[in-house]
Amino acid sequence: MKRPTHNALGDFLRSRRERLDPAALGLPKLRRRTPGLRREEVAARAGIGADWYLRLEQGRSTTPSAATVEALGRALLLSQAEVAHLRALTRVVRPPPFAPEQVPPAMARVVASLREPAYVTGRRLDVLAWNPAADRLLGFSRQAERDRNTLALMFLSPIARQLFGSGWEGEARRVLAAFRATHDLLADDPAFASLLARLQASPEFARWWKAHDIRVPRSGIKVFHHPRLGTRAFEHSSYQSNDDPSLRLVVLVPTGARRAV
Repeated sequence: MKRPTHNALGDFLRSRRERLDPAALGLPKLRRRTPGLRREEVAARAGIGADWYLRLEQGRSTTPSAATVEALGRALLLSQAEVAHLRALTRVVRPPPFAPEQVPPAMARVVASLREPAYVTGRRLDVLAWNPAADRLLGFSRQAERDRNTLALMFLSPIARQLFGSGWEGEARRVLAAFRATHDLLADDPAFASLLARLQASPEFARWWKAHDIRVPRSGIKVFHHPRLGTRAFEHSSYQSNDDPSLRLVVLVPTGARRAV
C-alpha cells in the first residue's frame, strides 16, 4: 500500500522539532520566526544532510534507514513510544484499509463471563462489545451506534466529563495520544477522516490534536464519579487479541474491595 497523501511523517517531525528549546541544547541565539529548532539544526544533530531532512518533512518520497530513524530520535529527544511511531511512519508497507471489526465469539463469551467491567475496542477505538458491569458504569447501550467510540464519548458527550470530573483532561489527552499513533498510519482512510472531522467540533480536541502527542496504552487507575454508583476507583489494563491484533480487551478492576459493579 502506498503512503498516505496526508503528510503524517512531516507533521510529526515538525511538531517534535518545534517543541525543543534551542537554548537548553546549547544552540546559538538566533532570530527565529517559529518556536523550536531549525531544520538545519535537526539535520546537524542527526548527522544527515539538511536537504535530505527537508525532503522528509515535506513528505517527498524518501525512506530513511533504521540507523537514520534512530539518529533522528536522538536528535529530537524522542521517547521510546515516539521512536516506535517514527519507525512505523517510515515503513513502506502500511496497515490494511480499515474495515469494521467483528469480535470473535470466544472473545465475546470471555467478556460476558467477567464480573468486573470489561469491553472490547477496535483500531478506531470503536466500542464493539461489553458486559453488563461495563454498561452500568459507562452506559454503552444508551449510546447511538456511531457514538459508541471511546473518543466520541470522551470529547463529544457530557457523560465523560461528569464521570471523570477534574481528571477528565488527563484522561482525554491520554486517549487522544493513544489514538494518534494509529490514526497517522491510516490518515487518508475515509473511516478515520470522518471520525476526525466529527471530533474537531470539540475545542479541546482541536487544540490538543495540534500537539501531536504519542503514547502507548498503559495500565493505571481511573476514578469515576457516577451519579448512581458514586465515586469509584478502578485499575484498568488492556490486552491485545491473538485472533485479531486490532482488538483490545479492556478490563476495569475495582481498587480495594474486589466487588463487581
